[in-house]
Amino acid sequence: MTIVFLVIGAVSLCVGSVHIDFDHVLRYLAKALKGNFAITSQEELIIFSVRLPRIIFAGIVGASLSLGGVIFQALLRNPLADPYVLGISGGSALGAIVGIVTGAGSFYLGIPLLAFLGALATVFLVFVVAGGTRGPLLDNSLLLSGVVVNAFFSAAILFFLSVVNSMELHSITFWLMGDLSRASMEEISLTAFCLIAGFVFLYAQARKLNLLVQGEETALHLGVNVERTKQWLLIVTSLITAVAVSLAGIIGFVGIMVPHLMRLVFGSDHRLLLPAAALFGACFLVVADTLARVVLTPAELPVGVITALCGAPYFIFLLKRKAP
Repeated sequence: MTIVFLVIGAVSLCVGSVHIDFDHVLRYLAKALKGNFAITSQEELIIFSVRLPRIIFAGIVGASLSLGGVIFQALLRNPLADPYVLGISGGSALGAIVGIVTGAGSFYLGIPLLAFLGALATVFLVFVVAGGTRGPLLDNSLLLSGVVVNAFFSAAILFFLSVVNSMELHSITFWLMGDLSRASMEEISLTAFCLIAGFVFLYAQARKLNLLVQGEETALHLGVNVERTKQWLLIVTSLITAVAVSLAGIIGFVGIMVPHLMRLVFGSDHRLLLPAAALFGACFLVVADTLARVVLTPAELPVGVITALCGAPYFIFLLKRKAP
């Protein structure tokens, strides 16, 4: 999977409004690896200042959303669960937009922090609306609760869009559909740190996740502190999702398709599923972002449009397959 990601990244460096030959890309990368980072041509400027940061950012965001899907599907034992469907992405986006409108971006990590708080609030609302405080949760109630909470956040987002000035309206609307074009080294560093730290924690919980999938009662009898484990998993997953959404916008269906496909290929052991889903999610979003860049060249599509075109039919397929 790592080799596949590297190959996809190299191909993505070649394509765009300006085509760059593959052998030129390899030569420029080899030159950079030798320590010579001097940019001496237009092609090198395009590769190292525009395309490479965007590819790295897309890989990090895709891995983050895929990990979120793996965790939510394991905790809820539902293949249809993911941060987008359950409203976590919408809550994060609402928090980020509140930060944009109120000027929280002038503070360090102001917008990602508000996005994280929005994600946590969404988790709480979904569980309350689904009746999780009164007994065991049902799959349908969780999905319907996610739809209801998502609709509420969508209305709140539309309200904020109606009060911002026209200069901000287009950029926020484009960002809401998934925008990876603004990748900077600071944003890449922040998302990479959250992803690595979150992945280390989640991978350490892989055995507990395997037991939780078998049922909470089984996990409890085998020594897992179920409630504390679920709380920490929800908090860490919400953090990873919130940071990705606050910087890249709402990119839907990655968390549904990628974990399910990797589970079909590699099985349900989270010791293998977590790294496989992260890497394949990175590959998928890099491919989607590359298509978004080239379909309407020289214009660009939001990457969320491409993921939705792939994910919506797959979601319907899963829903039909799961139906009795």
